[in-house]
Amino acid sequence: MGKITVETCEIEGLKVITPAVFGDNRGYFMETYHYEDYKEAGIDQIFVQDNQSSSVKGVLRGLHFQIKYPQDKLVRVIAGEVFDVAVDLRPGSATYGKWHGVILSAENKKQFFIPKNFAHGFLVLSDYAEFSYKCTDFYHPNDEGGILWSDPEIGVKWPIPEGMELVMSDKDKKWNGFSAFTSARSTSEA
Repeated sequence: MGKITVETCEIEGLKVITPAVFGDNRGYFMETYHYEDYKEAGIDQIFVQDNQSSSVKGVLRGLHFQIKYPQDKLVRVIAGEVFDVAVDLRPGSATYGKWHGVILSAENKKQFFIPKNFAHGFLVLSDYAEFSYKCTDFYHPNDEGGILWSDPEIGVKWPIPEGMELVMSDKDKKWNGFSAFTSARSTSEA
């Protein structure tokens, strides 16, 4: 291995990856993904789709998850800086309903591996950011669920600077809280 450093998080399955960066007076080079290195680090997934988005400062996307077609995600920022969050939605998990956040930026080049059955979201901290991610299942337009970003039961501590105006989609403003998600899940499993 040696091309990546992997940090585990207090929530099992989440991993922060820092790739080796080789730089000189011309710039730098790094491998952003190498199947064998990731497999050795315990990330043995086959990614089938890559996505990229751009956002301006204050954009908050999430907290999203897929209902019938859950995806593992490997996310990174290629321009700017975001605060990235994953919330454990795995039934029976010791950390069910807990969250973990990490700063991802073009400068630190960190990646965040988020397994299936987590809600995911991010807040753009820089003037502009480009966000890139790999997924293990294809996008299904009618399969998206969400939890309200500000739900006090989950209690994500978003690093919102004083005076920052949040920019969100209408649907992200209207998601229900964690209790409604848990209640809906219990009903569907009964």
